[in-house]
Amino acid sequence: MSIAYGSSEAMGRRAKRIVVVGAGMGGLAAAVDLASRGFAVTVLERAAAPGGKMREVIVGGQAIDAGPTVLTMRWAFAELFASAGADLADYVTCVPARTLARHGWANGRLDLFADLEETVAAIGEFAGAADARGYRAFCWQAQRIYDILERPFIRSEKPNLAQLMWRVGLHRPVAQWRINPYQTLWDALGKHFRDPRLRQLFARYSTYCGASPFRAPATLMLVAHCERGGVWLVEGGMHRIAKGLAQLATERGAQIRFGAHVARVSLAGGRAAGVELASGERIEADAVVMNADPAAVAGGRFGAEAARGVADVTPARRSMSAVTFAATARTAGFPLVRHTVFFSDAYKQEFEDIHTRGAPPGDPTVYVCAQDRADADAGPPTGEERLLMVVNAPACGDARAFNETEIDLCRQRTLQRLERCGLSVQPSSMEATTPSDFERLFPGTGGALYGRAPHGWMASFQRPGARSRLRGLYFAGGSAHPGPGAPMAALSGRLAAARIAADLGST
Repeated sequence: MSIAYGSSEAMGRRAKRIVVVGAGMGGLAAAVDLASRGFAVTVLERAAAPGGKMREVIVGGQAIDAGPTVLTMRWAFAELFASAGADLADYVTCVPARTLARHGWANGRLDLFADLEETVAAIGEFAGAADARGYRAFCWQAQRIYDILERPFIRSEKPNLAQLMWRVGLHRPVAQWRINPYQTLWDALGKHFRDPRLRQLFARYSTYCGASPFRAPATLMLVAHCERGGVWLVEGGMHRIAKGLAQLATERGAQIRFGAHVARVSLAGGRAAGVELASGERIEADAVVMNADPAAVAGGRFGAEAARGVADVTPARRSMSAVTFAATARTAGFPLVRHTVFFSDAYKQEFEDIHTRGAPPGDPTVYVCAQDRADADAGPPTGEERLLMVVNAPACGDARAFNETEIDLCRQRTLQRLERCGLSVQPSSMEATTPSDFERLFPGTGGALYGRAPHGWMASFQRPGARSRLRGLYFAGGSAHPGPGAPMAALSGRLAAARIAADLGST
């Protein structure tokens, strides 16, 4: 006998009720898995659309991706859809990119490609044979780190250090050495690359986690392996992934309510038993999944009782925020591809500005997502194009607001960096988002976009896992284990769903 997805009648009893707070990647992934298992799922989202940080803004009449823009680890979403009896390709069209990213300096340009040999050849031409060999060694080490950590850490609900060392193997000291948790990423890269520009380029992977390469462990080389495994261009923009997940969750029986502001988690018998909305409405549940930054929960944004369920994250331990500029503009000069990074001339000072001075960098590295472009073979668009320009910034949005003078100065520095690298940008419409804006969008974070910063070798073990200290309260999203980025956030949601299924029972 077949069992319909989300069918409480098929369970022969009342379906356990799950409330998911937040329709970001983690919340939607949890909703899909839980609804597919037969739970009665209600997703409550304060915004008017799904996605959380994977958001879309309208600038100059054009829809622009204003959150995550790089899709790697497509398999994480393919597995999620397949587990619900669906095919990702029926909901989202993804095309593999030949050029992973283009990189620009005032004195050079380099592309990384999906094909390893093509990248090796490009690096050899750019920096010489020794650095081309260094790149091969770097790729080998990054893959080994990922292979060692995928099962015991990335796909594990909440590993602690002792468990990880045991599963990696106390009898395998070479494997422990290869994950390299005690050396900084910046120092480790010095062993592979002589050209300082290449060291800059591969150090940028720490910023995918909101961290400084001068403080983050070399273990984050695994991010480079994830990117080398393929970058995918999403037709219609990254926001389509959120829409596809929301559609699938609804088809499997979940109810998604937008404009639903959760004010507090309610308790009964010493466990989470539902939520209360700002309107006063109460919704009972057998478990609550928080797809919100644990720092917001610890800070009391969802009630004093829920706050006891998670350790607080002090401002000093926050990941970075950003200043972003979504624009419609004419461009000239430097040939853009979908993903282009323009590097600062003062790379170390950039992170000193953020982490020591608590200010946007004086000479920032700028990431540009040219959303109307694809690979290197695509020529420039006619007329205007849609751009998202991103500069790293401190997560100080709850301490102070950025005034118009500061925003304008940051805009000038951003465009000046692009000019120094050969790109002219003439915006006709532009919308800035600052750390204080991100704090308003995601209260209790200071605008931190990646949860806790992975600074130091123990930091990754200090993220909350799926199960909180409070019975019945669970976490999902980029601020929980295994970490930030759309695929990791989706994996987090699936880990939360699996933990709930084990705790409450399911079909």
